[in-house]
Amino acid sequence: MLTKTAHLFDDATRVTAGDSCWQGRTSPDYWAFVGPFGGCTAATILRALIDHPQRAGDPLSLTVNFCAPVAEGAFDLDVRLVKANRSSQHWCVEMTQGGGDVATLATAVFAERRPSWSHQQAAFPGAAPFEQARAFPNTPMTWTHQYDFRFVEGEPSFYGSPAASPLDAYSKQWIGDRVPRKIDMLSLMSMSDAFFGRVFLARRELMPFGTVSITTYFHTASDDLAAEDITRVLAVADAKIFHRSYGDQNGELWSPSGRLLATTTQIAYFKA
Repeated sequence: MLTKTAHLFDDATRVTAGDSCWQGRTSPDYWAFVGPFGGCTAATILRALIDHPQRAGDPLSLTVNFCAPVAEGAFDLDVRLVKANRSSQHWCVEMTQGGGDVATLATAVFAERRPSWSHQQAAFPGAAPFEQARAFPNTPMTWTHQYDFRFVEGEPSFYGSPAASPLDAYSKQWIGDRVPRKIDMLSLMSMSDAFFGRVFLARRELMPFGTVSITTYFHTASDDLAAEDITRVLAVADAKIFHRSYGDQNGELWSPSGRLLATTTQIAYFKA
């Protein structure tokens, strides 16, 4: 059953409107090794945009560039509508703390999704049911405690011997909130960054790692997503290259019924 009380995810992504900026606060429940979980930060930015009185339509894309570490505590979001026309809106969001330099820079596109011809060329990857997949144990990062990961392929192993030669970075898994919450646009944004770093799988070990830039594309309208009435997604991710301290990641988020909901790409730093 869905929780009827305030969900940790909604608390963590809560923002309030100010005179010129929106305000929020990092959450200890969504913390990574040295800062807030990037997916939660991105979802917080998306919430500010969705809640903005000038917003029209649904999110088509959100790009978040992590320019500097985000410290624990309060932050400001400078939300600006850059350009709007009859069918789309282009937004820019800057996150700062204590009047300092920009820590996170985001751009977003919203649009009215009108009825049209539709064709999903990508094939549903398929998987054993969520209930039949083994739950992944918690890691020291608190953000992982908030999700129920059920790996079907490519389960990472962080605490054994490092791989003698690079392994496959592909994984397929179910992702849902640990306390069930209906999937919405904010869920898709956060879960699109909930894949473990591909370099962890390729090397079978933990190492210093951080997302530099992530772009998520939404392939569903909010009313379509609400009609799916789901609390988990099937998520697949892979990488193409690791080279000179940076590696890519590409991912897909699917509904259990086989509908492609979102795709994502990112570039990440690693030290190895």
